[in-house]
Amino acid sequence: MTHAIKDRPLRIASYNIRKARGLDGRRDPVRIIDVLNGLDADVIALQEADRRLGDRPAALPFDLIARATDFDLVPLAANDVSLGWHGNAMLVRRGVGVARYAQIDLPGAEPRGAITVTLDGGLTVVGVHLGLLRGSRRRQLQILADQSAQSDRTVVIGDMNEWSRRRGFEPLEGRFALHSPGRSFHAARPIAALDRVALGYGLTLHDAGVDEGALARRASDHLPIWADVARV
Repeated sequence: MTHAIKDRPLRIASYNIRKARGLDGRRDPVRIIDVLNGLDADVIALQEADRRLGDRPAALPFDLIARATDFDLVPLAANDVSLGWHGNAMLVRRGVGVARYAQIDLPGAEPRGAITVTLDGGLTVVGVHLGLLRGSRRRQLQILADQSAQSDRTVVIGDMNEWSRRRGFEPLEGRFALHSPGRSFHAARPIAALDRVALGYGLTLHDAGVDEGALARRASDHLPIWADVARV
């Protein structure tokens, strides 16, 4: 049965997996999969899901996702070897219907992009990995806010790369409520809430948090975040 947001809160999660390379220096896709399965999420936005060089091959094998999780990969990649777009990928739990999806080009001093997935029932999830420069991040958020202007049931979630608690998010003001589930970076000693979630005003936050488990603290340099979201 397809779940819709009107039936219950959905758990939306985000995880910068650093191309599956853990703090021990090993690339371990199975470890990442174990962390993802432990989030109990309906939708997961991934960052750094693909390698940087060449055709940007996937950091998590396609067959491993299919075999070892209850998620389907939304087909957002521009080729047959990547999981996503500019390293951004989206996993949706089987049974949660997807109505449409798209890539979003973003401006900046470095190549960046975002992905957007609209679920059956009308909730849109935008996965982001914003730039390293605040000026670029502001321009990127402005584009995302403008593109979401027609819907108040949009979630923007991901690695926003902003160390400040207040500055840098001005384009979201008046359109989104910004939430920091907790400190997510660096995984070994979390000191910054780089991973955040912004909710359109047609949505409400029931709960949110950071996975601070022992496995998550080794699997990447970021900790995963999650947010339970429902209609107002």
